Amino acid sequence: MNIRSLTRGDGVVIGAAVLLFIASFLDNYSYNGVPDSVDLPNLWESGPVLLSVVLAGIIAAALIVVSRGLPQPRKVAGLELGAFGVAFAIFAAWSALGNVFDPAGGADNIGSSNDGPSAGTGLILALVATIVMAAAAVATPLVPALQAALLPAPKPAAPQPPYGAQPPGGYGYPGAQQPQFGGQPQPGQPYGAQPQAGAPQPGQPHAGAPQPGQPQPTGGDFSPFWFAVPVARPLFAEDGSPTPIAELAPGTWYLAVEQRGPGLVAQTQDGRRGVLQDTSGIQRG
Repeated sequence: MNIRSLTRGDGVVIGAAVLLFIASFLDNYSYNGVPDSVDLPNLWESGPVLLSVVLAGIIAAALIVVSRGLPQPRKVAGLELGAFGVAFAIFAAWSALGNVFDPAGGADNIGSSNDGPSAGTGLILALVATIVMAAAAVATPLVPALQAALLPAPKPAAPQPPYGAQPPGGYGYPGAQQPQFGGQPQPGQPYGAQPQAGAPQPGQPHAGAPQPGQPQPTGGDFSPFWFAVPVARPLFAEDGSPTPIAELAPGTWYLAVEQRGPGLVAQTQDGRRGVLQDTSGIQRG
């Protein structure tokens, strides 16, 4: 499970699940005039509230988060786990609303009694938590701000030179040829440096310099680079097949190895290569 593929919307769902779990230990009912010494039942002690609100909301959050972190979507009865999670979240919010309106479950409607209990602190907080959870689950695929990665992607490590290798030679670098005392400086050389073999003398053109009338070389060579996508995007096969071969998850760095028209040929961590057609908003490493 890749936790870096979680979005801000998933973070809201997790926070709502934590609030729901805390609310489950608070009072389910509230009575006027009852002294504080009376121990009122919490949400775990009410079967309908426990099953339809507390457990349904926690299961909803677990399904949504797990489905987002899996590399490939899992399906149950033809539906993805995320869809089940959204349905459970809406059901939990609907059930919490009904319990807040009638916490006694109809028992206060017997006869003409109006002394039934009202919703307790735990039940009210459970309603708030499930409404926030359901709203985040529904809005995440629709709101770009909620689709951003919850955890920032780490920068890819810069390639290290082999052990014992020297850095590129040049004036001021360790291991570079140092200027000899008494030498005559050439244009563009430090004072005291000797001209290198084959170096152009003043007034002579450089051997590699383009001559007048010759075509100038183009600098269109592609340099591979690391990148991360802002939201989950499909990676298609290089042969143009419309079926995705993988899904690039936000919060993970991938290597772009080639430019293919407006898209990029990307390589995943397991070595698979494919074409990323939508390159808008990518973050270069």
